[in-house]
Amino acid sequence: MFSLLLQKELKNIITSPKFTATFLVCSVLILISVFVGINEYENAVAQYQANQEIARQDIAQATSWGRVRNLLHREPNPVQIFVSGVHFDVGRVSSISDYNDVKLSRSPNSDETLFAIFRVIDFAFIVQIVLSLFAILFTYDAINGEREQGTLKLAFANSVSRAQYLLAKFSGIWLGLIFPLLIPILLSLLLLLAFNVPLTTGDWMSIVTLIGLSILYITFFMVIGILVSAITRSSSLSFLLLLVIWIGGVLIIPRLGVMAAGQLVPVESVAQIEAKQEAFRKARWDQYSAELTNVWQEREAQMNGMTEDERRAFRDDNEWTWLEEDDASRKLVQADIITNNRRLLEEAQNRKKVQEQLAFIIARISPVASYQLAAMKIAGTDVELKSRYEESMRAYKDDFSEYIQQKEAEGGGHGGFNITFDSEQGLNIDFGRNDQTLDTSDMPQYQTPELSLSATLGASLFDFGFLGFVTVLAFGGSVFAFLRYDLR
Repeated sequence: MFSLLLQKELKNIITSPKFTATFLVCSVLILISVFVGINEYENAVAQYQANQEIARQDIAQATSWGRVRNLLHREPNPVQIFVSGVHFDVGRVSSISDYNDVKLSRSPNSDETLFAIFRVIDFAFIVQIVLSLFAILFTYDAINGEREQGTLKLAFANSVSRAQYLLAKFSGIWLGLIFPLLIPILLSLLLLLAFNVPLTTGDWMSIVTLIGLSILYITFFMVIGILVSAITRSSSLSFLLLLVIWIGGVLIIPRLGVMAAGQLVPVESVAQIEAKQEAFRKARWDQYSAELTNVWQEREAQMNGMTEDERRAFRDDNEWTWLEEDDASRKLVQADIITNNRRLLEEAQNRKKVQEQLAFIIARISPVASYQLAAMKIAGTDVELKSRYEESMRAYKDDFSEYIQQKEAEGGGHGGFNITFDSEQGLNIDFGRNDQTLDTSDMPQYQTPELSLSATLGASLFDFGFLGFVTVLAFGGSVFAFLRYDLR
């Protein structure tokens, strides 16, 4: 009897016009989104490689170690084809020097503001918005629609239990909606192979995990549809209730969570932090200027009572030491400024993490937020993307600065110039070495931060489990409601 009920349900779904519409719409959207995502990824890779080459040429053309500047770029992630997350909102490049702290800038949306208005349609968006709505359309009349047509009472004229009937109904809807959708998903994976997208084993596993998460998410909305259909007598009423649930869960609650967290845990804006950094920088350089003036006044005082020849000889004997002292104090000021900048950023980031955690807790009232957060974590395009890159770039900056300072010390360089001293000609400052290039073969290389599959799965495990829990809970509720359902 179960197989007959299952076959009947599958036949009703496959032959219905809404199945054809759903399959065509979702197939077109998924394939187009993946195709556009592949093109965008290839353009991002081409731009990344071009920028990397420009940065290498700038380093190769430097004529002194003090003039060496490095630009680090955020490497595109192939899984962003399916889940763009915050990829388009996070900057792609940061300069590395002793004078500025690490800060990613020039995000794709800042360069192409048109796309920031309407955002992108990726696989995660289609699942989150389109497929969840179609899941409701397939299930809103699963129980009460059968009662209105009179087929529910007819079905139970045979020897069939309510649990068996409900399981057959759910299985038929699930198979009728999920399996056809696997066709455009498999075609999308073939597109990745056709365009030679460089996916590692970890990337493939992340994509498979994302597909599994998406199926679980669609299943949740199917179960919710069956539950509401089992507690209402009218299909029109269940559709209205499900539409309200969909709007609240998909569009409102996640945004309310962010808004509420912003009010409960305020965080200083980037402009406010930069204003504090600039105020400290100016005050520190003013202090350095005053201290340097006092130092030179003391040096001049040491020459009081000397003849002009004695003063010249005294300067010649101490000029090198003075320059080294001034250079050391200048570097100390730069270090103080960088330390203050990092302290302010760290305080703001800690505060922001508290704000994010509160926002996610509130947003997770809707399982939709759990799907979105888990999908972004699986793809590596989550809210930690920016801080993950900036922290790795700061670690590289320390190694890079130490390397440059070591090379300057070996070559007698100070700042952007080279200093030599001759007993006859005196102090000689060379502001460029146009006759030779620098040997940068031993320069430390930046390594892009990588997330292992275990790390991404571990980070998304809670949301994955929560989504599974509420799905089972809703299914249990639908069983309980149907056991008490009036078949008349």
